Amino acid sequence: MSRVAKKPIALPKGVELNIQPELVSVKGPKGTLSLAKPASIEVKVEDGTALLSAADPSQIALTGTLRAIVANMVHGVSEGFERKLELVGVGYRAAVQGKDLNLSLGFSHPVVFQAPEGITLSTPTQTEILVQGADKQMVGQVAAKIRGFRPPEPYKGKGVKYSDETIIRKEAKKA
Repeated sequence: MSRVAKKPIALPKGVELNIQPELVSVKGPKGTLSLAKPASIEVKVEDGTALLSAADPSQIALTGTLRAIVANMVHGVSEGFERKLELVGVGYRAAVQGKDLNLSLGFSHPVVFQAPEGITLSTPTQTEILVQGADKQMVGQVAAKIRGFRPPEPYKGKGVKYSDETIIRKEAKKA
């Protein structure tokens, strides 16, 4: 059996797991997340922990995947996820106005990005962007979309990069 699927999910205080025949929803202080669940996978809640099991042996891998997703949902509604982006380059800056993120990335026009529902964008400094939310997949997708406006280039390293990302530099051509 999958080692991941065997591991129980600890439910912190204030987090409520609601199981329906085809839906698993998690409610916490940071919001509510839900996920469609196959009928062949069983979810049980016993004294503060959730356990997943598969009725069919061929569904064991899917059970491990579902367990990881539900654990991320529990973490998201209790603590939340965040991704930090940095802008590298002269004149590159970011500012939040309401739910819009205004980016100056060296183009002839400013880039305006609207945050989707459930995502909070903030700029601690002009060259840092903080993407926060309860849904891990959505936080990563929004961060990747912002990075996609001007990915870091390999010669000077200019562009939008993740804070933990290292840019492998290329040597310039010799005359």
